[in-house]
Amino acid sequence: MKMQLLEIGSETEQLSACRISLLLGVFTSENRVEGFLKFARGILQAERGILAFHHEPYIWYSAPESFKAFHAQKEANLVSFFEGDTILTTKHKNYAAFSQHVHDLGVGHNRIVGFDLKINKTESIGQVLLFDEQTESFNEENLQLVHEFAMSLINIIELRSNYAELKELYEQQSALNFSKTKFFQIIAHDLRAPFHGLIGFSEVLAQERETLDDSSIQSIADYLLDTSQSTYNLLESLLNWAMAEGGRFVYHPINFNLKQSSKIVFDVLNSLAIKKNIQLIDQVPDDIKVYADINMVTSVLQNLVSNALKFTHVDGTGKVTIHAEQSAQYVDIYIQDTGLGMTQQQIDELFQPRLTVSFKGTAGEKGTGLGLVLCKRFVDLNQGEISVQSKEGAGTTFKVSLPTALNAHQTLSLNGVKQAITE
Repeated sequence: MKMQLLEIGSETEQLSACRISLLLGVFTSENRVEGFLKFARGILQAERGILAFHHEPYIWYSAPESFKAFHAQKEANLVSFFEGDTILTTKHKNYAAFSQHVHDLGVGHNRIVGFDLKINKTESIGQVLLFDEQTESFNEENLQLVHEFAMSLINIIELRSNYAELKELYEQQSALNFSKTKFFQIIAHDLRAPFHGLIGFSEVLAQERETLDDSSIQSIADYLLDTSQSTYNLLESLLNWAMAEGGRFVYHPINFNLKQSSKIVFDVLNSLAIKKNIQLIDQVPDDIKVYADINMVTSVLQNLVSNALKFTHVDGTGKVTIHAEQSAQYVDIYIQDTGLGMTQQQIDELFQPRLTVSFKGTAGEKGTGLGLVLCKRFVDLNQGEISVQSKEGAGTTFKVSLPTALNAHQTLSLNGVKQAITE
């Protein structure tokens, strides 16, 4: 039978989908997949072996002096024949059907044994097949040795998977710590001036309140409110400037759960939503990952949600929703509001850097007009896209597309796999 081998080049996106195989170093000099199959074949004196992990586009084939990759067949469904067992030999009630099914898939043999790889003794992650044209049965003691070795392989997979997750968490924390350090260095001077005024008038209220009339107290309260708001806006502007213009923040893409960013934005802005009598809804799934700079993504979401709240009605009917959908190459993030909407002219000018005056919000909010310009820059830096759909009086939906974590792996290659074989 002619079997289709892995072609390098156009297949790199699918190669990156081989998560467990990558953990086992299948494209490195320390290839645990090849090592396992070679060892198992040697113990059982089997000529050929196959290892296939669930949900991976390729299976791995081992023969004397040969290690190759083949396109996985969706109709394989080998796990159903095991019925909870971890070894499938000639003694198994499903052996005949299993053997015929493997034959039908194009894997010729006279004898065959299957091992179901299970994590935590319950979750099947793949199967190992060892087979050849010999007629005598496999040695029972040797089968147990291979089974124990398969358990060791599962332990390696679990350890490396845990290590990869911890490494991602470490990278995320390192990126956040680095950003915080640089950020505080930048704003140390710029925030002192407004805080002098805030502290000074607060002291007046605390120490001289009895000497002040209602008009003076109201004036001080208005000053404190306006200065606090402008200081917050200054803080936001400084963060955006530092990341986009000052070069203080390094673009540091990592794999992370999008929910991390959406939760931060929800926690920060929900009090504003409640104050404006607007329902803020975070519908981002917990399991969607993107490959991007976590600080930039959080800033983009915060700007877009803040903008949505700014232009959404305060009569109790307003809603702002954050949700996301995952496709093969991108994660699409939607920030949808039921607010004022925009004219086509406003849409055309949204991302123009010359725009410096923004429209007032539904509660009279003011802004610099630069938030969306910076959002577009951050999205561009992360190899993403941002677009908007809006109709005056019918609300607005911003769409941000970012690369999925799946496509973030470096290009991989498998040496020596250049031709088809006939069996």
